[in-house]
Amino acid sequence: MLDPAPALAPARTADRSFADLGVPGPLVRVLADQGITTPFPVQAASLPDSLAGRDVLGRGRTGSGKTLAFALPLLARLLGGAPRATGRPTPREPRALVLAPTRELASQIAATLEPLAAAVGLRVTTVFGGVPQGRQVQALRGGVDVVVACPGRLEDLMGQGEVSLRRVEVTVLDEADHMADLGFLPAVQRVLDATPTGRQRLLFSATLDNGVDRLVRRYLRSPATHSVDPAVSPVQQMAHHVLRLADRDAKTGVVRELASGTGRRVLFLRTKHAAKKLAKQLTTQGIPAVDLHGNLTQGARQRNLAAFSAGEVNVLVATDVAARGIHVDDVELVVHVDPPTEHKAYLHRSGRTARAGTEGTVVTLVLPEQERDVRTLMRQAKVQPREDRVAPGHPVVGRLVGEVAAVREYVTPAQRVAEQQGTPGTGRRTQGGRARAARPGGAGDGRGRSGSRGQGRRGRAGGRPHGDRTR
Repeated sequence: MLDPAPALAPARTADRSFADLGVPGPLVRVLADQGITTPFPVQAASLPDSLAGRDVLGRGRTGSGKTLAFALPLLARLLGGAPRATGRPTPREPRALVLAPTRELASQIAATLEPLAAAVGLRVTTVFGGVPQGRQVQALRGGVDVVVACPGRLEDLMGQGEVSLRRVEVTVLDEADHMADLGFLPAVQRVLDATPTGRQRLLFSATLDNGVDRLVRRYLRSPATHSVDPAVSPVQQMAHHVLRLADRDAKTGVVRELASGTGRRVLFLRTKHAAKKLAKQLTTQGIPAVDLHGNLTQGARQRNLAAFSAGEVNVLVATDVAARGIHVDDVELVVHVDPPTEHKAYLHRSGRTARAGTEGTVVTLVLPEQERDVRTLMRQAKVQPREDRVAPGHPVVGRLVGEVAAVREYVTPAQRVAEQQGTPGTGRRTQGGRARAARPGGAGDGRGRSGSRGQGRRGRAGGRPHGDRTR
């Protein structure tokens, strides 16, 4: 069984180029234009087999370079297939399918595929819930070569007769273990059963538990298996800290301090309500923050993630929706404001930092009643954290924060949209009509209900309950 691990993009290998591995020249040129000239280990190991048409079982962690490991052979397969009689894709009948567990991951896979596909005259579209299906149906009717989909919406469109998988030549399952964790494997099996037998299939997963091994046995034919680990364990690339707190008031103050640094940081909470409340409170205190959770509309999720990715804000307050499938480089600090309940969630959350070979810091805040559970969590995650009992203003907290960012007012993406639409925003109004955060000092306690609990390119975000649900 493969062990779970958080994200890390290892150093590229310099001994073989993409051209040496057999990647078609037009795709190599697009990669070069993006500054990508040598493959990551998972790519160098798997591409000879996948380009040759073999089924592949890959150990592909988030951030390891696995998206290109399946995107390149997928597009090469389509380029080498029979030419289209009309020069256009057949309506409703894609030739390649990529299944992903979340809308965010599907969007980012598509963002990696699109410039490569466009360079060779192929069309890509995404299919997921959380947004009206009209544009997706329109794209399918117009004809696309590659569909990147979450299982739930894809099944809906199959049932409506808007898409058929009978012409699919290559199928990719990305983060199959996450699909299993979310209970999506029955839907995945129904989708795979609708694709032709004997065609190429590529499966990437960090583990083979929770039924993923059954998928491998049923749908992959004598797969070439590639398990490529980074030279340095990603867990070892992170500095792990457990901060023990006397009570919730102390926790509130420490959370505010940890959010106040100049670098990017992600704060994880258990509930959607608590994430929304904390982001609003931090912004009101002059620490601009955006939230990311399942209660947001698709547009709001996309705008908030874009604000964080672009550096407009330094703080992302999230539920576990952001633990996988959200790839933002240069996150220096991950804070488990609410400790997760199991070690895989801890590793996946923590994997938002220490990416692309960089170091990172992970902090877990622990109230007295959580100490036993957190000790078990760390043991299962094979982590030996530094432990300190702290309060607001403690020197350890100050060292973790580093340089403190200047307090500033911030107009949130939601407020800007409300102003553009001529509707009241969610923040205070100034004489100029702009909704702005209040000056520091007007916050609540930040607790809500939170007692516990780079080779890709940033793309659009999306999702739906059932087959692509998020928290």
